[in-house]
Amino acid sequence: MAISSSIWVWIAAFLTLAVFSFLYKDNIIYKMVEALFVGVSAGYSIVIILKHSFVPNIWKPLFVSHNLLYLIPFLLGLLFFAMLSRKTAYLTHIPFAFLIGSGAGFALPLVFQTNVMAQVKGTMLFAPSHYPSLGAFINALIIFIGVLTVLFYFFFSRGEKTNRGIIVKTGIAFIMIGFGASFGYTVMARLSLLVGRLYFLFGTWLGILH
Repeated sequence: MAISSSIWVWIAAFLTLAVFSFLYKDNIIYKMVEALFVGVSAGYSIVIILKHSFVPNIWKPLFVSHNLLYLIPFLLGLLFFAMLSRKTAYLTHIPFAFLIGSGAGFALPLVFQTNVMAQVKGTMLFAPSHYPSLGAFINALIIFIGVLTVLFYFFFSRGEKTNRGIIVKTGIAFIMIGFGASFGYTVMARLSLLVGRLYFLFGTWLGILH
């Protein structure tokens, strides 16, 4: 067993143990590390935004190339700071309106193509010869039945006196399977993070694992 002598490894180990201390109870050390994480994340985000967004998209075109068209987004961006005062907070409605409007205009075609057209195409059922194998056809058939029964459940099962027919019960089963799969995926993702931290503590820091 060889404990690491790197100061950065020791700092990382201390921060990891400080986060794990919340499993015992909420304490001042955990709150300090939480505040440190939020502060470092905010500072890192500001630096990334300045370097990769503000400087190449606003500063250089406006103040180096003297392209006055970039003065419009620059002034709109400055209006966001109006929220720091209650008297001028209403001015933030202007940049928010441009931001939401332009964002919706750019996002709607992409969302419709990916979340509507692609989903509709993915749930369409073709002849068995269209699929590369019998397993692929069965998979498509299950997806097709699941989509129809879930839609039937949401559209035709309102009220307390719901007719719990086979179609509605099948839709409920597919919904429960979907929720269960999502929950299982979330649990496995969190467990993978836990395993990574434990491997760091017992491997990189303490040198027990090789």
